[in-house]
Amino acid sequence: MKRIFIIFFAFFFVSRSFAAYILIPMDEEQKNHLKAYGLAYWALKGELEIHWLLNYRGGSFMIPNAKPVSNECVIRGISYETISDAQGNSILAEIANPEANQDAIKLEKAPRIAVYSPKGKQPWDDAVTLVLKYAEIPYDIVYDEEIFLEKLKDYDWLHLHHEDFTGQYGKFYSQFQNAAWYQNEVKENEALAKKLGFAKVSLMKLNSAKKIKDFVFSGGFLFAMCSATDSYDIALAAEGVDICESMFDHDPADKNAQSKLDFSKGFAFENYKLKENPYEYEYSTIDTYLTRRNFGMTQKTDLFTLFEFSAKWDPVPTMLCQNHTNTIQGFWGQTAAFDKKYIKKNVLIMGEAKAFGEARYIHGDIGKGTWTFYAGHDPEDYEHRVEEPPTDLSLHPNSPGYRLILNNILFPAAKKKKQKT
Repeated sequence: MKRIFIIFFAFFFVSRSFAAYILIPMDEEQKNHLKAYGLAYWALKGELEIHWLLNYRGGSFMIPNAKPVSNECVIRGISYETISDAQGNSILAEIANPEANQDAIKLEKAPRIAVYSPKGKQPWDDAVTLVLKYAEIPYDIVYDEEIFLEKLKDYDWLHLHHEDFTGQYGKFYSQFQNAAWYQNEVKENEALAKKLGFAKVSLMKLNSAKKIKDFVFSGGFLFAMCSATDSYDIALAAEGVDICESMFDHDPADKNAQSKLDFSKGFAFENYKLKENPYEYEYSTIDTYLTRRNFGMTQKTDLFTLFEFSAKWDPVPTMLCQNHTNTIQGFWGQTAAFDKKYIKKNVLIMGEAKAFGEARYIHGDIGKGTWTFYAGHDPEDYEHRVEEPPTDLSLHPNSPGYRLILNNILFPAAKKKKQKT
């Protein structure tokens, strides 16, 4: 039945018209930027080729004209324009001009999406699952057991829920040790570690971190936000070293842990110092959570700027930075921002708050795959706290901060383009 549906869907689209396109603008004229990404994903699932027009009207999409597409735009509240074949070719010619910092990237196949997340995730926990649901992009949930069972091979793109890969439960012990949700998290993780044959939760998390690294090395796309970024790198660097105190793993941490870190094993960071006090709400000096206000940061001044890349020469970072503005409102998280002093030299910084020495949005390659780290918790809730209600994205359909998440979800669909040298 699925095969029949795909054949019918593709035939219906193609037979409608070769003479016109639907242009989905992604500049200020778009009523719902976030839903537009879902529409693009929906079209890809129907095996319809899409042009992603980089740096053209905010990163617009151009799709062959068909009634189901326009109907879906209306249903989802997405702004669109019907243009002629000549107009479409004119846009492509304009973009192809060597002097224009623009490009047309073909999107060909909807990526298979997984979200690494505990089964008992709370609604305030994760911006990515919020925006995936709002944009109507399907995904599967995986966690340590699925990774242990080698399920990552079934996916192209993986998001890391705001996890603590060091096995310290987010270092929430001081404030939330008596909270029911915290105690349940400890109980469930210890039970799962035992089931999978690991003596400690930290060893189970390390196994997941290494399997995820293998996934990326083999060609997978990884995206992480908030504490899943620095805690992931720290877990890899601390392989074979006990950095967890007894309230986390029932035995003391290695007093010489700092000197035993191997920064070469991590993706993004080096030369940072661990925060070894178990009562301190921080993993290391990578994060600026405890220092950024010393620089006079306020919500008004907490902004970061996206870098502009060459669309024709650097298509990947260009795709990841598509937006209708290059200035983004900052937002807090357990990992609020990355201190630039500790970012490896080969890492690409795509968004920064230069005045505060912070990077917010970084990217890199490993093996055949790529990874992207995005600091902060929720782009539309400046200082979101535990146990607060989730953000209602229907109130923020044009969120530039959330657009960065969706860029990452969509760019694995791009036709592989040989890099210029």
